[in-house]
Amino acid sequence: MHAKSVPAAGILAASLLSLTSCIMGVGDWERFNVDFHYSYPLKPGGRLNVETFNGSVDISGWDRDTVDISGAKYGPSQEEADDLKVNVDAGADSVSVRVPRPSVHRNNQGARMVIKVPRGTRLDRITTSNGSIRTEDGSGPTKLRTSNGSIRVVDLRGDVEAETSNSSIEFEGVDGDARAHTSNGHINAQRVSGSLEAVTSNSRVQADITRIDRPVRIDTSNGAVELSLPPRFSADVHVATNNASITLRMAEGSNARLSAHTSNASISTEFEVRAQGEFGKNRLEGVIGSGGPLIDLGTSNGSIHLLRT
Repeated sequence: MHAKSVPAAGILAASLLSLTSCIMGVGDWERFNVDFHYSYPLKPGGRLNVETFNGSVDISGWDRDTVDISGAKYGPSQEEADDLKVNVDAGADSVSVRVPRPSVHRNNQGARMVIKVPRGTRLDRITTSNGSIRTEDGSGPTKLRTSNGSIRVVDLRGDVEAETSNSSIEFEGVDGDARAHTSNGHINAQRVSGSLEAVTSNSRVQADITRIDRPVRIDTSNGAVELSLPPRFSADVHVATNNASITLRMAEGSNARLSAHTSNASISTEFEVRAQGEFGKNRLEGVIGSGGPLIDLGTSNGSIHLLRT
């Protein structure tokens, strides 16, 4: 359902904004901008979907039962900027914003936007390309996807899946399972309360997990891994990298089964490990405390360190 427009003053302001354009220098070409602005009521607990291209998306919560959408669409000419459509489908409990890609693709066309939503709005699916995605004060489950742009998620209640390329992914406060896939970009996951799957290449991974009840998997190459586990975790942990170190921090009194292996480097631990299986400079298999979930750590040409917190 297409929502009807809100107050006449808002319509006039939006119309004036949409008629305003400017020329911006970007690299070795210029583009024409056309601003847009929309506002719709949304019930608490409502949903938001966004699909755009070649532009950033910034979403944050506020203390109003309203969705406020502002942004700019752009193109290599005034006509091509004007021709881009911003389709908004708004109802009482959901809002969808979509900028369709023209049939003739142009790298210097696209749209970016800043959106305010009622705190706790479910962010169903947010998609763009060649631009960053930022969210704050949302709820999941949510899927975030871009390319050549970073993703940052702050204070999300629910599960999240984030995917990009050639850029970083950052989680800061996720109360749910978190999944991050990128390439050539680091992953930093702080205050994740759930499980974590982090996959990247040629970059580091840093993670601090406050609750684990499902398996954790971290996979990178040519990047160091630093992982902190909560006390009394109850699920397996798998970490793999190449040509870089692994540092694992656990609370004193943790219980686990350990399998750590490297090549051309050493393994050190601040925990007492009762050896079971192979034991040597490059491999350590055994039990920490009374045993428990499996901690599987593997690298090559990098050291492994187990530290107390």
